[in-house]
Amino acid sequence: MKSVKNNPLPKIYSDKKGNFFIAGTNMKVEELISEKIAFGWSPEELNLQHPDLSMAQIYSALAFYSENIAFIDKKIFLTIQKSDEMKKGTSLLRKKIVNRLKQSMFFA
Repeated sequence: MKSVKNNPLPKIYSDKKGNFFIAGTNMKVEELISEKIAFGWSPEELNLQHPDLSMAQIYSALAFYSENIAFIDKKIFLTIQKSDEMKKGTSLLRKKIVNRLKQSMFFA
């Protein structure tokens, strides 16, 4: 992955895994940006949807995103891809459980 530019925004911090969070929260920048992309929400609408975030926090996340678009977009894509793979695995697991239960004495 492309490295992230030096972060001059004090309202954004990263953990040891390379996830970027809005300071004072447990919200990842990519989560807020995903909502902006998916719903087309303005900063004001993001604030209405997340009243616990200040406008300064939201604008910091947006500014961080604008400086690291390719990096954050790739993280969002990989998160969606991983989620899709997990859903497929869960679906297969669910089918196996249902088949086993059908074979058990409860369905005999």
